[in-house]
Amino acid sequence: MTQVGEGQAAGSAAGSLGGLAVGDVLAERYRLEEHINDDSAGRQVWRGVDIVLRRPVALVLRTPGGASAEEMLSAAVTASRVVHGNLIGVYDAIDEGERAYVIREWIDGTALRDLVAEEGPFDAERTTSVLHAVADAVSALHASGMAHGNVHPGTVLVAADGRVVLADARVDSTTSNEADVRSLGALAYFMLTGHWPRAEAGRTTALADGRRDSTGALVAPRQVRAGVPTYLDDLVMDLLDAKLALPTAQVLTGELARLDTGERLLFGGNGTLRFADETAPAEPAPRAATPRLLVAGGVALALVVSGLVLAVRALNADATEPPSARPSGNVAVEASASAAPQPKALNLTANQVRIIAPFGDRDNATQAPNMVDGDAKTLWKTTGYKRSNFGNTDKKGIGILISLDKPQLVSSVTIQLSTPGASAALMGGSAGAPDSRAGDRTIVDTFKQVAGSQAFGKDSGTTMVFSTDASTPYQYLMVWITDLPQDPTETEFPYRVGVQEIVVEVQ
Repeated sequence: MTQVGEGQAAGSAAGSLGGLAVGDVLAERYRLEEHINDDSAGRQVWRGVDIVLRRPVALVLRTPGGASAEEMLSAAVTASRVVHGNLIGVYDAIDEGERAYVIREWIDGTALRDLVAEEGPFDAERTTSVLHAVADAVSALHASGMAHGNVHPGTVLVAADGRVVLADARVDSTTSNEADVRSLGALAYFMLTGHWPRAEAGRTTALADGRRDSTGALVAPRQVRAGVPTYLDDLVMDLLDAKLALPTAQVLTGELARLDTGERLLFGGNGTLRFADETAPAEPAPRAATPRLLVAGGVALALVVSGLVLAVRALNADATEPPSARPSGNVAVEASASAAPQPKALNLTANQVRIIAPFGDRDNATQAPNMVDGDAKTLWKTTGYKRSNFGNTDKKGIGILISLDKPQLVSSVTIQLSTPGASAALMGGSAGAPDSRAGDRTIVDTFKQVAGSQAFGKDSGTTMVFSTDASTPYQYLMVWITDLPQDPTETEFPYRVGVQEIVVEVQ
């Protein structure tokens, strides 16, 4: 269960909240039951109980309180005034000076980030449904005069009963209605591809960056995976295109409601709204396709078409010309998926992976082939340690060296872990080294972080996808693990992690 995920990082990390323990009661009312996780701003998240109303609650705590907690408390107070089925309920906000905390609704569910990591990208219907719910929540906030400021896969929670809830509003200099709507497009891109378009979303995270072509342009979802319909691909790429005027959250919610209920079928799948490029010369509006579904009497169809026309006008309220086709500088969504090079997975063999440990033991090195045998039930696992950083010994990490047959343009490296919460980065080099302690040290000293890849922190899930800019060929790659998660099945040496499978994709 994830109650606060990785969203936009706070300006400064919160300090230690040591001293809190299960059973402590805050404000003579809220009893701590379980420490759930720490979010990207350094705050602790606990499951608790309101002993007055006898209901479960989530507590988000940071220290110190006072001025450093003002943004968190202010956002919570504002959000508490908006009641909506897709917004998390905020019950209380307390500043005790030494620490501050927000009391909010407890959601028995999982962050969207973790769902996609565990289950893979969503299909079009599920993506549309979740996006509709989040957009509706954002629209309600905007109607109240508040922007959310932190729409992200880690702040969208999916409850066990299917309810979709947006949490963790933030207020800072980057917060705006437009940024929220842009983030909705990035959220849809993530659900469809498992990648987060950092530049287009305006924030950097530990999530894998959106797929890009050789020029650095974002590749459309349809070119990342098969089965993404044109209408949804159009919508997502328009929302992420900085040259196009954004719709309001309210108008976008209306469009998603239409798509969510299947009304687009009245237009043979060609009824998706498009956004105008205010900087480009106007082009004639494309002729609408003949509806494939005829409605008896004509009145019902006339009403639907009339509503669509009004929605199009509202969506392009800031534009002076009719909507144009996407500018030629963008990827054409009608192009075949084969128009751009498609990554392909390599069939790695046992002799292409080995464990790297410049200091200390090469933990369970004989198990390394398990990572490329195609069986998730077999794995390589580190030795157990008493601390997450390998026990403060000379051992600062452990690596997995991947030797390719020849230098190649690497699109991504994916590793499937047995336990979430490890820290790791993808390193690369142009030359290997002998299979020895001295060779291991050479690799660690000379390899550099692969261009375009993002390191993962302790709040990572069980799947790490290291995307690259695919501009520099590599023959040697190394996944360098620097922090270990706690294995709940271990007691004396609880910090360890297993790698079930490694997949390398090349251009």
